[in-house]
Parts: sequence; C-alpha cells; structure tokens
Amino acid sequence: MKTIDKIPIGKIQRATKLVTTGAKVGVNYLKYYGDKLINSEEEAKERLNESNAEDIYDGLKKLKGSALKVAQMLSMEKNILPRAYVEKFSLSQFSVPPLSPPLVIKTFKKYFGKHPNDIFDTFNATSVNAASIGQVHLAEKDGKKLAVKIQYPGVAESISTDLALVKPIAIRMFNITGKGSDKYFKEVEEKLTEETDYILEVQQSKDVSEACKHLPNIRFPKYYEEYSSERIITMDWMQGEHLSEFTAHNTDQDIANLLGQTLWDFYMFQIHEYRKVHADPHPGNFLVSKDNELIALDFGCMKAIPEEFYIPYFELANKETLNNPELFTKKLYELEILREDDTKEELVFFTEMFHELLDLFTMPFNNEVFDFSDEEFFGRIAAIGERYAKNTQLRSMNGNRGSKHFIYMNRTFFGLYNLLHDLKAKDVKINNFKNL
Repeated sequence: MKTIDKIPIGKIQRATKLVTTGAKVGVNYLKYYGDKLINSEEEAKERLNESNAEDIYDGLKKLKGSALKVAQMLSMEKNILPRAYVEKFSLSQFSVPPLSPPLVIKTFKKYFGKHPNDIFDTFNATSVNAASIGQVHLAEKDGKKLAVKIQYPGVAESISTDLALVKPIAIRMFNITGKGSDKYFKEVEEKLTEETDYILEVQQSKDVSEACKHLPNIRFPKYYEEYSSERIITMDWMQGEHLSEFTAHNTDQDIANLLGQTLWDFYMFQIHEYRKVHADPHPGNFLVSKDNELIALDFGCMKAIPEEFYIPYFELANKETLNNPELFTKKLYELEILREDDTKEELVFFTEMFHELLDLFTMPFNNEVFDFSDEEFFGRIAAIGERYAKNTQLRSMNGNRGSKHFIYMNRTFFGLYNLLHDLKAKDVKINNFKNL
C-alpha cells in the first residue's frame, strides 16, 4: 500500500483539500446529468454514488483525523447512506494509507522525545495497521511482542477545524436546524478530543479490562504506561483475525453463536452494570483468536451513560411503555424527542414515527433469545430507514431531535446489531449478562 509522507495540518491546507474534493463531486454531478439522459435513473445514480464515495474517501484519507473519523462513523449507518458510501467509508475502520517510515520516526521522536530504537529492542517502522486517528507498529521488548499505536501529527489540533468543515454536510444529511443544534456537534467534538488523549485511553482501557475480566471468552491486551505518552500507546501484541475477515469465511454456526453471545454480554454488562460503554463497535476494534476468543481493542471512545438518560432510554424499550400512549409520550419528552415548541402536526408525526422505529428496533430486548441472522428483521430496519430518508414531510420539519446522549448510544447499538448480523449469530440470550 502506498504510504503518506505528509499530512495537511493547517486550517487553510485542510480546507483547500476539502474544496478540491468538492470540485470533483461537482464534476461527478455533471457527468450524472448526462448519464441519466442515455441510461436509467437508477443506473446513473448508482454510478454517481460510486464516484462520489471514491472521491470523498480519497480526500478524507489524506486528511486523516476527525474528518476520516466522521466517515468511519457514517459507514456504520447502513440504513441511511447508499451502499457505495458504506462500502468505501468502511475502509476507514482499519485500512487506510499509513505514514511513511521516515515520517513515523519523526512523529515518534516528536511525541516521545526519543528514537523508538532507544526504547524498544526492535521496532518496525512500517505500519501493520492504519486507521483514522493513528496507526499500529510491531515492536519487541525483553522478548515480548508489543503493539505501538502512534497518533497522526496534527490530529488533536485540527478537530475543531475539521468539524467546522464537515458540519454543513451533517446538517444537510440529518436535517439538523434550529436552536440547540450545537449540542450535538459539541458532543462529537468532546468525544473526538477524548479519543486523541492517549493517556486517557490507556486509563480507560485498563479500567474496562478490569471491570470485564470476569466475562467468558473475551480477552484484552495489557497496556504499558511506561512506554506510552499523550500521543503514543504501547500494549500487548494480540494475535487474531479482524472480525470482518473472520465473518467473511466462517461457516461454523456454533462459533458464530459463541462470539455473538460474547459480544452481546460484553456490551450489556458495560451498559447496564458499568454504565460506560465502548461506543466504537466496528470490526476493526475486534479480533478473533485461533481459539475463537473475542479480543477487544481500542477504548478511546467511551461513552458515560448518565442516570437521567439511562432510565427513560431503556423504559422506552419495554413493551409496557410502547403500549401505553400516555407513558410513551412522557418518555419522548424526557428524552427531548418531543419539544414544547412542537406544532400539533410535529407532535403527531414524531410520536408515530418513533413508536414505529422503537417497536421494531427494541425487539431483541422483548425476547429471551434473539436471532441476529434474521434477514427479515434487518430488512425491515433498512426499509424503514429508506422510507423516512425519502419522506418529504420529515425533510420539512426540524430534525433537531433527542438528547445529545443519543448520538453515541445509538451508534453503539447500530454497530453492535450490525456486528451480530455479520456474524449471523443465532440464539443470543438477551439477559445472559445478569448471570455472569
């Protein structure tokens, strides 16, 4: 894979790169208008999406940092984005061009104050894995294999700039307008800022590992504070296959069920007992060992779940609440889905919309055992997402809905559901975590 010798760091440099990307997208639209004159609308639109996804991803992967992280987040929204975007943006999870070896050494010396060979017995300056915020290198110390994650230069300093650049895209995509919309962008900015603080990530990783060490069939690496810094993390080298690679060839249903139950228990324990959750559930953050154990990595994005959100959020998942119009409406207000300044039309529309969405999406919680390989269930989720994405009435209303905590909680559940579906996990015991 081609390496990168330089990353745009300055505000003007990064803005210029996005403007260039925007110009390419404009050209793609001109081609699209001509294409649909001689081909079907559907074929032309598919080619447009493929071209735009390619050009947008190409621009973001050179910027790295928060801009690429946003693409990673969007790749999990399989029911919102066209397939071409999901496929291309999902590459940002664990397959992007790495820094060149000379830039790696320079970056390491800048962040750690020493050459890697002065710290480790061996250090491979060629990356083995590159993602949105940092890349991983193999090192050895006293006969132990280590994974050294190095943050890309300028990532932490460019978060506000990057979000300002992608904000118009997000506003247009999710129809976020009106008073109070800044709380969502502030939540994302705060989480991205936390993800660039590797001292915090080491502490979070150690805390989660300790809290979840009793859970069966899951392993965590050991973290080494003496070889870590604000922009560098050193941990045990964990041998395994990325979850997406494993699911591509696995045909053993028992193993799929075992890993699915492990994933579900891991997340349910965090959410309901630990009250802080690993809010970045994409395949690049999980490995499968040769013994079919799940290996969890990268705890930079942890979402604390406050009591005032946790209680009404999970009360909405109860059939009793869904079947009680008065109680259901009360919870929608508590979670800021319905607002005091809503018109009668908006109150009716959003009440009906969220009842339909929640009635479907909370199905696993209202069953003792659930089959996440069920194509019909995921097909219904996709159909509802597509229907509301095309709803002209919804586009005319203010999409500024819900507590800021929804952003990462919903991201967690969408990601978890998709991982379980990719595994084709069946017979997942929903409340099994209570017995562990």
